[in-house]
Amino acid sequence: MANVSVFALLLLFFVASFTGAQTVPFIVLHGIGDACKYSGMRNLVKSLSRWSGSTGYCLEIGNGSWDSWTKPLLEQTAIACKKVKKMSDLGQGYNIVGLSQGNLIGRGIIEFCDGAPPVRNFISLGGPHAGTASGPLCGSELVCTLIDVVLQLGIYSPLAQQILAPSGYVKMPIDIAGYIRGCRFLPKLNNEIVNERNSSYRQRFASIQNLILIMFEQDKVIIPKETAWFGYYPDGALHPVLPVQQTELYIDDWIGLRALDEAGKVKFVNVSGDHLDISRSDAKTYIVPYLTDQTSVVPRQKLEHSSGWISSIWSSLWGMFGLNEDLTFLSNDI
Repeated sequence: MANVSVFALLLLFFVASFTGAQTVPFIVLHGIGDACKYSGMRNLVKSLSRWSGSTGYCLEIGNGSWDSWTKPLLEQTAIACKKVKKMSDLGQGYNIVGLSQGNLIGRGIIEFCDGAPPVRNFISLGGPHAGTASGPLCGSELVCTLIDVVLQLGIYSPLAQQILAPSGYVKMPIDIAGYIRGCRFLPKLNNEIVNERNSSYRQRFASIQNLILIMFEQDKVIIPKETAWFGYYPDGALHPVLPVQQTELYIDDWIGLRALDEAGKVKFVNVSGDHLDISRSDAKTYIVPYLTDQTSVVPRQKLEHSSGWISSIWSSLWGMFGLNEDLTFLSNDI
């Protein structure tokens, strides 16, 4: 009888311990030209879920690949906002994993989405947070044709802003006036418009628990690569790249980034590799801890290269036109 009581107590302790460690779900927001239906994105969400023990979802905007190119980012953000508010699993809070352009939609959810469930951790891979100083690589004849037409009209023209999503975060340092006047998304997201600054954007972004900014050392897709850390060129010049701490956005704390950083909630991570080329070991080191309950873990900085997780953005660009839609982990350093 005593043995049964001991067993019952142990069982009760095990059940209590297991149920007490509640996991937080996460969503993944893919980059330009990608889609949740592609095997690369499916494998990514499945792997992160398996490693973290948390439920993961790929949140899609429209048809994915084509809409990621052509639907204005304010519209994409509004769609994402409606979706997260309808997902009952996210009601008590959730985490966001953003890939490239998807990071801007993720930040838009945090800053713009009234009544949305709280975001706890935001993990950003290669996000053009401070903008990019060049037009996007097109990856296909059809998209290249669209971009050529848009660039001839001007990146800040009303038509360009309406039909080419990346025009919403192209920030030409030598045309800041045109950027503030004509760019419809990033100036709003970064609270850059002097007479339209919204304190709620700052409060909402500063309320997250952790911001993990992953920059890729050999990134040639977002210009400069330091935009992944909110670093950028000074107004009117193409050099040098200012570290985030020397930018007005940080100094005057337009979006709450400085408040987050001074509270020790921002992790600046530098990994070797091209855009979104992250290995399994780096993913487990820098992403997975923030998808579990161990949100206080501060990952070590790791600079050595380990080839691996081929960029889903470019694989999917080709996949969009039937050439290839595979994203696989190639690294064996599990």
